[in-house]
Amino acid sequence: MAIYYSIAMQEYKLKRGFSPDIERIYEELEKCFPSGVMREGDKLLVSYGVITEMSVSMNGKKLVVDTVMDTSTGDDGLILDTNKRFRDFLQLATGYTAKERLKQAKKDVSK
Repeated sequence: MAIYYSIAMQEYKLKRGFSPDIERIYEELEKCFPSGVMREGDKLLVSYGVITEMSVSMNGKKLVVDTVMDTSTGDDGLILDTNKRFRDFLQLATGYTAKERLKQAKKDVSK
């Protein structure tokens, strides 16, 4: 029996100079997730590793990412690989490191 959970939809600001162009985002997804990227209207969909479905779109100048993961796998290597690819994608797409994204999220919560 597979156990799935969904991460709440996350929005990420783009660093100055990083275009909110969905075609650029598509290229970054392809670099990080070799399983293939599908299009569904204005959304990009990816399935890779423990990510059973990831939906990526733009909301103005913000990147919107919604993921569904299969947590039932016991393969630590697969989990680590998937998480690394996800973090790499976010850095390529937004221009911000994980540490910078965390700092922004804390700042947004305190507003």
